[in-house]
Amino acid sequence: MTTFKHISSKNANYGDAEKYLTFEHDEFSMKPTLDEQGRLVPREDYRISTMNCGEEDFAIACMRSNLRYGKNQKKEDVKSHHYIISFDPRDGTDNGLTVDKAQELGEKFCREQFPGHQAIVCTHPDGHNRSGNIHVHIVINSLRIEDVPLLPYMDRPADTKAGCKHRCTDAAMEYFKSEVMELCHNAGLYQIDLLNGSANRVTEREYWAGKKGQLAIDRENKKRLENREPLIHTKFETDKEKLRQTIRAALSSAVSFDDFAGKLLQQGVTVRESRGRLSYLTPDRTKPITARKLGDDFDRTAVLAALEQNAQRTAEKTLPISEYQPTEKGGLQRRNAPKPTPGNDGIQRMVDRAAKRAEGKGMGYDRWAAVHNLKQMAATVAAMEQYGYSPEGLDEALVSANADLQSSAAELKAAEAALRDKKDLQKQVLAYSKTRNVRQGLKAQKTDKARKTYRERHESDFIIADAAARYFREHGIKKPPAYKALQAEIERLTARYSRTPTSLSSTLPHGSECRNYASSANAPTATMKWDCSPAYCSAPTAAASFTSSGMRTRPASRTATSAATTNGASRAARRTLSAPTF
Repeated sequence: MTTFKHISSKNANYGDAEKYLTFEHDEFSMKPTLDEQGRLVPREDYRISTMNCGEEDFAIACMRSNLRYGKNQKKEDVKSHHYIISFDPRDGTDNGLTVDKAQELGEKFCREQFPGHQAIVCTHPDGHNRSGNIHVHIVINSLRIEDVPLLPYMDRPADTKAGCKHRCTDAAMEYFKSEVMELCHNAGLYQIDLLNGSANRVTEREYWAGKKGQLAIDRENKKRLENREPLIHTKFETDKEKLRQTIRAALSSAVSFDDFAGKLLQQGVTVRESRGRLSYLTPDRTKPITARKLGDDFDRTAVLAALEQNAQRTAEKTLPISEYQPTEKGGLQRRNAPKPTPGNDGIQRMVDRAAKRAEGKGMGYDRWAAVHNLKQMAATVAAMEQYGYSPEGLDEALVSANADLQSSAAELKAAEAALRDKKDLQKQVLAYSKTRNVRQGLKAQKTDKARKTYRERHESDFIIADAAARYFREHGIKKPPAYKALQAEIERLTARYSRTPTSLSSTLPHGSECRNYASSANAPTATMKWDCSPAYCSAPTAAASFTSSGMRTRPASRTATSAATTNGASRAARRTLSAPTF
């Protein structure tokens, strides 16, 4: 991918630019690299040429022109502009890009975009990070020495006249980037869209901060290896990169903007929206970081689009799956729904075989239902004997289980409400505390006009402070509590909240089992007849025999050997029962 970068310089020594292009320099300090004798070390391979300099050196030609027109004589004047075109490292192997070809492209770009300027064009075969990317440096004198035609990026008559200076505006950079993309397209080179930004926008300052931080970590780890000490983390991350990861983690699971802001606030990051733009404030900063400085993935449009996708994905997971799915030919194809496997660790409800037969269930299902009902009745009788339940005591146990369930659910709701209120209060306290300096600054204003101007200049901060103060008044809070005390209270409620679902989860199965016991215990009057042939008449006797202390009935022609929750009951029932009559 080809990139384009601009650097303006106020250095009056034009020779330093040529020295940087032809001699090795330290990538961090940008000072020349010296050999053992203290001499400059020339670069191994480069191509260099000058334009509009005549027979003179680039530095001498620029200084002579400045004296002629009386420009660039002040310290604050921009003396030169440095443009860098970096080609993709793959262009060398895939597209046949060479240093000579890159030099030709750089000279062509300089002639077309910077006519009338003294310039030096130099091509290097590799970057400072040894990535293998060929790049071209174009350094031009800010002073124009010839009249030139009006180019698309020029918006003033002075931009075409000799003796006037070059201006690198935002519109000019957009035009230069489009021309670089067109240049690479015509040359058959790799190219990305330079006009629409990037997902992660890493500035020059952040890039070098990461390089220096990584170098410091590597040096520290090297010392630790020599001393046989444990290593520290091996990868350095800038504060902006950590913020990007925090935002992405919150954005991956949030389904609404409030949810997104709440997840960020849990990590200590406050998201603000002003004039349709987002900014993020970390706990260690007083000035927020705008989304534009982080990348296009963190602006308002991208965030809302990601939240909408998450909401749709969550809604799709909860939608019922249709039993019929369209085939490729446009017809309907029946798809068998997955059958849930019932758990074998508790009593299950009886199956209404008559109702199932009316629904169209076949003979195989009816055989399974008959065996299933027999097993559940036998398991019910065994469980009632094990836990000491009587038919009359089942109702009391069911009422007690429902009461425990309602009590646990009420406790859970109370814990959720308290935790939610504390988190809302913590959010308001944090927002209010971050506007403390602005509020104190308002008190320092002496006149009404100064206070009005101050409030207008810090309007967003006062909106946040007023909203927090209104929240305190509505909830009867005269003095906001300390943030650490709120955090401790939230942790205590969270621990209580985590214990409550445990008790609730233990109450739910107990109530369910009591309901199943009651259902199966009432089944003999209506269900043990089974509405089938006399071949099943011994089934009630076999079920009732489970109330005895032994686990096996007396031998007979139709005898069942069963346990409440073992496969033996199923095998015994299959040996004892004959086919039902329909």
